[in-house]
Amino acid sequence: MSDATKDEGRVGDGTRAVRAGLPEPAKNEPTLPGPVFAAHFHLPGEVSGPYAYGRDDNPTWTLLERAVSELEAPGQDAETLVFASGMAAISAVLFSQLRAGDAVVLPSDGYQVLPLVGAQLEAYGVEVRTAPTGGDAQLEVLDGARLLWIESPSNPGLDVCDIRRLAETAHARGALVAVDNTLATPLGQRPLELGADFSVASGTKQLTGHGDVLLGYVTGRDTEAMAAVRRWRKIVGAISGPMEAWLAHRSIATLQLRVDRQNATALAVAEALRQRPEVSGLRYPGLPDDPSHKTATQQMRRYGSVVSFTLPTRARAERFLAALRLVEDATSFGGVRSTAERRRRWGGDAVPEGFIRMSVGAEDPEDLVADVLRALDESAE
Repeated sequence: MSDATKDEGRVGDGTRAVRAGLPEPAKNEPTLPGPVFAAHFHLPGEVSGPYAYGRDDNPTWTLLERAVSELEAPGQDAETLVFASGMAAISAVLFSQLRAGDAVVLPSDGYQVLPLVGAQLEAYGVEVRTAPTGGDAQLEVLDGARLLWIESPSNPGLDVCDIRRLAETAHARGALVAVDNTLATPLGQRPLELGADFSVASGTKQLTGHGDVLLGYVTGRDTEAMAAVRRWRKIVGAISGPMEAWLAHRSIATLQLRVDRQNATALAVAEALRQRPEVSGLRYPGLPDDPSHKTATQQMRRYGSVVSFTLPTRARAERFLAALRLVEDATSFGGVRSTAERRRRWGGDAVPEGFIRMSVGAEDPEDLVADVLRALDESAE
């Protein structure tokens, strides 16, 4: 950890983001060394040192992993491991910590690939229980579980649960706790500080923010648990390429700038949508009247860049998306260019046909709000 990121009490998010994971300055060397492309490293004699074979470790990963640890758990003794994607990171935690006969609690309203993971866990003899994120409902099915998986805010419905309460209860009942921190980012909330054992995220989204990198990571404090995650990464080879890792590290420098801009604009968009009679089911944790606002405010430092809402019909939603000029019809979220999509088209989310998930980018707030309102007007029959 560099000197600029050691003092949690004195260093702000922007300073930490631009300095995170950088090596100590060396004359005639770059601030952030370029990606190391190596399948193997010189290794005479006995095996020693950090780098031997490219599936196990890479200097470019190391710098990124240090950077993420400094963001997710500043001032703490935490370890981060990077993966080829968010799903690789999610799978690494679930499949490294669970055994046949164990039980796991998953959110019933989480990321749409979780049911596929749950089916595979069941095939391996793991009992899978599900409950909604809102109202801390996962507590109702927690007894006897080995692992509690939390997604807060949930994707795409943006429900929030009390992470600290769930973590304390889970630990009292002998369960580990993992939190998917993708939507919040480590600048939005720090799950380890709220009691979680693992903070897991897709770095594909707002952490990198440019829609050009697939990446995931796991951060944790328990040495034994993280060793199992590392072993899983080695076994399945779910590793990030050095170029992707380098791009991610470079992108983190602007994280605070992007997050603050996108969060503020997301709130402006949500407030504008709230005035429209054709919009229902509007969700954004930053809205004072949102059902999750109170809980989110207690544990989040920023509310995220995603807004969800429902238009009356599938046809209206599709006309709205087609009318947008500054918002791309694309999946994923967290990028500097705004995107939106009708989530039901994928078939995996229990949402209405007209449900829209909108990811607010870094455009000028006035321009984006005007574009959304114009598209609503033009899409009306």
